Amino acid sequence: MGAWTWEYEGYDPAEERLREALHTLGNGYFATRGAAPECRGGLVHCPGTYMAGCYDRLVSSVAGRQVENEDLVNLPNWLSLRFRVLSRDGPPGTWFTPDTCEATDYRQALDLRRGVLTRSFRYRAADGRVLRVEQCRLVHMGDPHLGALRTVFTAEGWDGRIDVEAGLDGNVTNANVHRYRDLDRRHLTGVRAGMAEPGTVWLRCRTRTSEVGIGMAQRAEVFGPPPVSAALSAAEHLAVHRFELALSDGQPVTLVKTVAVHTSHDRAISDPLGAAIERARRAPDFTALLRSHALAWKQLWRRAELEVPGEAGHVLRLHLFHVLQTLSPHTAGLDVGVPARGLHGEAYRGHVFWDELFVLPYLDLRFPVVSRALLNYRHRRLPQALWAARQEGRAGAMYPWQSGSDGREESQRLHLNPRSGRWPPDHSRLQRHVGSAIAYNVWQYCQATGDLRYLHTKGADMVLQIARFWASSSVLDPASGRYRIRGVVGPDEYHDAYPDADRPGIDDNAYTNVTAAWVLTRALELARSLPVRRRQELVGRGGLDTGEFPLWEEISRRLTVPFHQGVISQFEGYGELAELDWGRYRERYGGIRRLDRILEAEGDAVNRYQVSKQADVLMLGHLFSPAELASLFERLGYRLSDELWQRTVDYYLRRTSHGSTLSEVVHGWVLARARRADAWRYLHEALEGDVADLQGGTTPEGIHLGAMAGTLDLVQRGLTGLETREDALWLDPVELPELSEFGFTLRYRGHWGIGVRVRGDRLTVSVPDSEESAVRIVLPDRSLTVAPGEVISVQLTRRPSG
Repeated sequence: MGAWTWEYEGYDPAEERLREALHTLGNGYFATRGAAPECRGGLVHCPGTYMAGCYDRLVSSVAGRQVENEDLVNLPNWLSLRFRVLSRDGPPGTWFTPDTCEATDYRQALDLRRGVLTRSFRYRAADGRVLRVEQCRLVHMGDPHLGALRTVFTAEGWDGRIDVEAGLDGNVTNANVHRYRDLDRRHLTGVRAGMAEPGTVWLRCRTRTSEVGIGMAQRAEVFGPPPVSAALSAAEHLAVHRFELALSDGQPVTLVKTVAVHTSHDRAISDPLGAAIERARRAPDFTALLRSHALAWKQLWRRAELEVPGEAGHVLRLHLFHVLQTLSPHTAGLDVGVPARGLHGEAYRGHVFWDELFVLPYLDLRFPVVSRALLNYRHRRLPQALWAARQEGRAGAMYPWQSGSDGREESQRLHLNPRSGRWPPDHSRLQRHVGSAIAYNVWQYCQATGDLRYLHTKGADMVLQIARFWASSSVLDPASGRYRIRGVVGPDEYHDAYPDADRPGIDDNAYTNVTAAWVLTRALELARSLPVRRRQELVGRGGLDTGEFPLWEEISRRLTVPFHQGVISQFEGYGELAELDWGRYRERYGGIRRLDRILEAEGDAVNRYQVSKQADVLMLGHLFSPAELASLFERLGYRLSDELWQRTVDYYLRRTSHGSTLSEVVHGWVLARARRADAWRYLHEALEGDVADLQGGTTPEGIHLGAMAGTLDLVQRGLTGLETREDALWLDPVELPELSEFGFTLRYRGHWGIGVRVRGDRLTVSVPDSEESAVRIVLPDRSLTVAPGEVISVQLTRRPSG
C-alpha cells in the first residue's frame, strides 16, 4: 500500500465485513460502510448508513423478559446499484454479485488523503464476455448532506448492452451484529418512494418510536453514449433509476448517482424530504464535488498533521482518518456524543460510553470547537444525571455508563454470551467512574484552550455536580477513619461482584476512588476561583453550597486506596481471589481475551479470579503523569514510590487478558512513561487491534474509536509527556527506539499550528508568527520561552529505562 492508501486485493467473503468497516466513509454528520453496492445485507455483506445521534427505541422479548434497547438506526441504503450483461438472443443475464459471478483483478482502495473509496474488477459473464467496472464513492466533507457514487463500465472485446439499476433501498434493518438477531431490529416505518422530475427519485420514512423523519433523494446521470432507455420507478421500499446502456469495445460509459439526505433533526429546514430533493437537484457534478470534497479534507489534514514514518505511521494515519470522519467540524453543530464504535457499525448500539476520555484530549489540541460540542452533549443531559442520582438516593449528578439520545441509562440488564447462548445479568451500569471521565475532559479542555468562560459556566455545572455525587457516595468507615465507595464496577469490567455475593458491585475500586478524590480536589479549586457573581448565581439556584466544602476537602484526603502484597489492589479483596492457571486456558482455548465468556460457558465465574479484562489500576498512569499521581496519593495520605508503582505495573501485566482494545493503548502508554523496553509490544498491538481484528470479529461491527484516538494521543502526549497546565506546555519525551522520530502540530490557546518534532534525542518546537504572546515550554531540567515566529531545538537529557 501507499502511505496514503488502505487497500485490499482480491475478493474474500470472509473478510468482507471487516473491509466494510475499515473502508467506511463519513463526514461527522453521517457515514456509510464500504459495502459492495450490488449486494444486500446478509451473513457476508452489511451495507449500513448511520446518522450521528439518530436513535430509536424498541422493546424485544429476551429470555422470557421484555427488554428495551435504544439503537443507532441503520438508514436506507443509498449505495444500491446493480447491473447485468444482456444476452444477444436469450433472456437477460444474471445480476452481478461477487459471491455468485466470476470477478477478477478485484481491488478496493481507500484514499486517506482525499476521503475517497475506489473499487475495480473485471466481470466475466456466462457467455465469456468481460466487463470492466470502476467505482469511486465519497461522503462529502464539505457539504455533510451529500454522497456520490460514480461507476464506469467498459466492454472489453465486445459490443452490446447492459442493464443498470441505481436506487434508494428502504427495506433495511439493523443486522450488523449477529448476536442481536433475536431482538426487534426493524427501526424504519412509513417507508414511501416516489419520483420528482426531472431525473430525481426519492425515499421518505421515519423511525418507529423516536419519529425522526428521514428524506433521501437521488439524481442519476449517464455520461457517454445516451442510454438506449431510461426510466424512473418507485415501489413501497425502493426508488430506482433504470438504464439500458449500449457499450462499444473499449469505450467507457459513466453513471453517476448523487444522493442527498436530511432528517427532522436538521436545522434551517421545514421538511427533510423537500430539503433532500432540492439539495440533490442543486448539487454540482461529480468532478466538482470531488474537487470541493478533496479541498475540505486537505484543510482537515493541515490542522491534524501527524508525521510518523514507516508502517506505524501508516496505521496511525488510518486511525486519524476514522476519528476525523466520525467527529469532524460538522459535529460541532450537532447534539451528539462520542460513539464508542464510530459511525461504522451497530455494536454497542451506537451508544456513548467513557471513550471520550481517550478521544477528547486529542481533539482539544486540534479541534477545540468539536471538543466543546461533545462536552455540551453531556451538559444538556445534566438534568437527567441529577435525576438519576436522586433515584439512587444520592446528591449531584450520576451520569450513565451507556448514553444515547436523552441521557438515560442505556446499559442492558442482560448480556448474551455467544459461547453459552445464555443471557447472564449485566451490571456494567455500576461503572460510576464515567462521571470522573467527564470532569477530567472538562478540565483538560479548559487547560488546553484557556477557555475560562466555559470552565466557569457549563464546565462548573458538571464538575461541581459530579463532585457532589462522589461526596454523597462516600461513606466514613469508623474502624479505619477513611471514606469508602461501595458497590461499583471499575474499568476492568470482569469483576462486577464478589464470589457468591448476593448483591452486585465491588468496594473501593482504586481507580474509582483516586479519580473521585481528583474530582473533589479540582471542584474545590474551581469553586474558589469562580468570579463572585457566578458563584452567587450557582449558590442561588442550588448548584453550589459552600457549606459542603469542608466535607469535600476531608473526603478528597481520606478516600481509601487498598493495597496487598506491596502493590495497589484493584479493589478491596482482590488479593484474596484465586489465581488462574493461565497456561491451561491458553493451551485449551488459544485466544483468551474474553475470559469472562469462557468461564461462564464452563459454569464458572470470572469474579473468582485475579484476572482483569483491561487496564484498571494502570489507568491511573494513563490519566496522570508520575508526578501528579504521586501528589494525588500523597494528598490521600499514601506514599507512591517509583518502586511501588513498578511492582503494581508488573503485577497487573501478568493478570490482564486484554479483552478490550483500550487495554493495549493504556499498557503501551504506562510502560512508555515508565521507560520500559516492552512498551512497543503493547503499542504495536494497539495499532493492530482494528486492522487485524485482534478481538476476533468485533471490528466488522464497528471500529473502536477510543482505541484509535488513544494511539494518536499516545504519540501526542504519551511519548512526549505533553501536559497543558499552569499556562505552559510541559514536555518530557521518552525514548522508544521503534518510534524515535515523529512530529505533529497542535493548537494551543490562540496559537494555530505549533510544531513539535522529536528526532532521537533532539526536540524541536516551532511557534507560528502571530500577534499572540510567547509560549512557555517546561522541560524536566529547564524552562524555555518560544516567541511567535521562533523555532527552538534542544538536546534532551535522557533518563534511564525502567
